[in-house]
Amino acid sequence: MLRSATFRFAALVFLLQLVSAAALIVTIGIAVRRQLQVDAQRTVAVLRDDLRASYAAGGSAGVRREVALRTGRMVTPGTVLLLVDRDGARVGGNLDAWPPSVVRDGHATEVTLYRTGLNTAEPMHVEAVRLPGGERLLVGTIVAGELRAMRMLEQVSGVALPLALIFAALAAWIAARTIVARLEEPLAALNAVAAGDLAARVPADGSRDALATLGVAINGALERVETLMGELRMATDGLAHDLKSPLTRMRVVLERASDQVRDPAAAESLDRALSEADRLFALVQTALSITRAEAGIGREHFTTVDLATELESIAEMYAPLAEDQYRSLSVAAHARCVVPVHRELLAQALGNLIDNSLKYGAGPITLGLLANDAAVALTVADRGAGIPEARHDDALRRFGRLDEARQGGGAGLGLSLAAAVARLHDGTLMLGDAAPGLAVTITLPRE
Repeated sequence: MLRSATFRFAALVFLLQLVSAAALIVTIGIAVRRQLQVDAQRTVAVLRDDLRASYAAGGSAGVRREVALRTGRMVTPGTVLLLVDRDGARVGGNLDAWPPSVVRDGHATEVTLYRTGLNTAEPMHVEAVRLPGGERLLVGTIVAGELRAMRMLEQVSGVALPLALIFAALAAWIAARTIVARLEEPLAALNAVAAGDLAARVPADGSRDALATLGVAINGALERVETLMGELRMATDGLAHDLKSPLTRMRVVLERASDQVRDPAAAESLDRALSEADRLFALVQTALSITRAEAGIGREHFTTVDLATELESIAEMYAPLAEDQYRSLSVAAHARCVVPVHRELLAQALGNLIDNSLKYGAGPITLGLLANDAAVALTVADRGAGIPEARHDDALRRFGRLDEARQGGGAGLGLSLAAAVARLHDGTLMLGDAAPGLAVTITLPRE
């Protein structure tokens, strides 16, 4: 799942949405905090400048009167003032004593103090000012409202962040579903072509985006595939016809010659020529069948077949050949299994596997059938020497013949045909160890 491109895309959208929401919340918090600080500094600066003007106009007496007015009946809401003389003694204001944490003049700071007559400490933004006569003035404003606003913003952020998490997940899911939905039609077209419908195409949506361009490219490739498959079908059909005719005529000529020849040596040579002609005819037929199966030609001939009954028919056909070699051929199919298959090609593939077992194997031959809800497995097993695992690829290669099998006179197409037929049915062919012997299993999908 972690390697899925859709999952990675959804995760990227989720992270970007979450980071964007978190960045927005943090940016708003920083902007609000900075604005509150600027407002507090501006309030303190205006108050400081007013008191300095009062000192310039009336000296110490003038600034005392101004402090008394601002902290008395004409109190300015939220004002913090304290005037001390050069010895640090309190002269006026609404603070009882100079806070020890405020030591630098002209430097703004935030402290929490009690105003005179109040029992609750309050957060304040204050600045110390030294007057020309040596007095010191503490000017400030209450910032409790600003802190409440910040706490409210933090609380809102605590609610907004989970909502951002939910919406980010929703956006990621919608984005992933959109991509998957846009890919469903191309995948459906490709699957239809793989199933044999060469005329399937990706519908045009007119959006002209990247996925629409992909659909156009896929349609172009599918049209090319359909053209090549049509040409291949014509070529293989023509080749089969062109080869069958001269081979058939050659066999007829050889049969006539065999009937007319009286010399035993010549008759024996003609019989061998007839045998080789039959072998050549079968080889050509098998090679063409492999080519057509690998090209997907023949799916239109699929019919529903009971594989258990089919195995019984094949075993009945090959049983006399097995008896001639003093060997047995049995079927191990315990249940009825109906599957759509190309009956002729599947029978030919199983027949080739039985023929291989008769040529190169030993002991009893068993045709097995196992099925579940998803697939069905057809097995041809014997008790011979088998094929080493290292040689499996060689055995499945077209015209691949193992050294120990050369005395059988085979062309090396039996396993190749069986594998091609399995692929035609969207299945697989596996070579296994029958302990001892070889077990060849064709696995086909139920649908």
